[in-house]
Amino acid sequence: MLLAALAGLGLGFSLIVAIGAQNLFVLRQGLRREHVLLTAAICAASDAVLIVLGVSGVGLALQALPWLLTAVRWAGAVFLIGYGGVAARRAWRPSGEALAVDATPAATGSGSVPVAVGTRAMPVVLTCLALTWLNPHVYLDTVFLLGSVATSHGEGRWAFAAGAVMASVVWFFGLGLAARLLSPWLSSPRAWRVLDATIAVVMVAIAIGLLVSR
Repeated sequence: MLLAALAGLGLGFSLIVAIGAQNLFVLRQGLRREHVLLTAAICAASDAVLIVLGVSGVGLALQALPWLLTAVRWAGAVFLIGYGGVAARRAWRPSGEALAVDATPAATGSGSVPVAVGTRAMPVVLTCLALTWLNPHVYLDTVFLLGSVATSHGEGRWAFAAGAVMASVVWFFGLGLAARLLSPWLSSPRAWRVLDATIAVVMVAIAIGLLVSR
C-alpha cells in the first residue's frame, strides 16, 4: 500500500509540475495575495474528484464517448483564448489594482478562505473552475492516465489515488503560498506586465495546441 501511495505521489507530481493554465492562475493569485487558499482548494479538490473518477473506472466508460472530450477541447480552447486576451490587455494597458503588491495583505486579499464567497471572489472561483474543468489535458492526466496506472496496482489502487491527490494538494497550496516570496521582485509595473504577457502567450499556445490536437 505504501509503495502504491508513493507511486501515485510521484506520478502526480510529474504530471502537475509542468507549466499550465492552472499553475499560472494559482501563481498569479498567490502573487496578488488574493483568495489564495480558495484558489488552491478548488484546484486540489477538482483534481481529487477527477482522480477518484478515473480510479473508479469512469475513464474507461468515457472512452466510448469521444465526442465529449472533443466538446471540452473546443470549449476549453475558446475560454483560454479569451483569458489570454484579457491577460494581454492587462499587459498592454495595466491597471493600478492589478499591479499592487502590498506588504500587508488586505482582508479580501489574504490567503484565508472567506466565510462566504462574495462578489469579488466569484470571478476567481468561476475562472479557476473553468481553467480546470474545460481543460482536456486535466482529464487526460487524471481520469485516463492516473486511472489506468492505478488499476495496475490492484488492491492498492486507492492508495495510489491517495498519493496522487496528496501531490495535487501539496503542489497547489505550496505554489499559492510560496508565490508571495516572489513579490519583492514583482513590485514594479514592468514586472507585472511581463508576467501578464507571459500568461497571455502560454494560454493562447495551450489553446492552439488543443485545437490542432486530435
